Amino acid sequence: MEHSSQEELLSSPLKNLKLFINNEWQEAVSGKTFPTINPSTGEIICQVAEADKADVDKAVKAAHNAFRLGSPWRRMDASDRGRLLYKLADAIERDSAYLAELETLDNGKPYVIAYLADLPLVVKCLRYYAGWADKWEGKTIPVDGDYFTYTRHEPVGVCGQIIPVCMFYIIYLCVFKTRDALI
Repeated sequence: MEHSSQEELLSSPLKNLKLFINNEWQEAVSGKTFPTINPSTGEIICQVAEADKADVDKAVKAAHNAFRLGSPWRRMDASDRGRLLYKLADAIERDSAYLAELETLDNGKPYVIAYLADLPLVVKCLRYYAGWADKWEGKTIPVDGDYFTYTRHEPVGVCGQIIPVCMFYIIYLCVFKTRDALI
């Protein structure tokens, strides 16, 4: 496999990374950014939008709107949500060499670990949960008298996820924290 140079990898739109809120890439409300540094060279890889309370509030509002009854996401058939997760897994698998190189630049992890361990784990996790998207079932519970009791799985609501900054499994931790919310 041929590896790209750092310049080739970063000549794409990766110089200034934005926040993904409400299905759009957006600058931080404050306009602030912080540098991501290549640990092996000390060079700045890119600038990342620095989210603060205002950005979190925007994201929470967007998530509440997506969660409300009648919203497009709530009306989407569970099988279709599963298909979207399968598509995401396919895209990650297709671009795994590129993503592994970015992981290596970003945190100094050996390329082979990102490519042969981390990314296949991400793909497996997404495919596993994509398969569960349309299989949530409730149960009936026997009770005395003229009553009918049942359970049903329903979304609880919006939750915030903090992804730790660490050397290992960054992409996997992001997927691990969000996968259930997407089905």
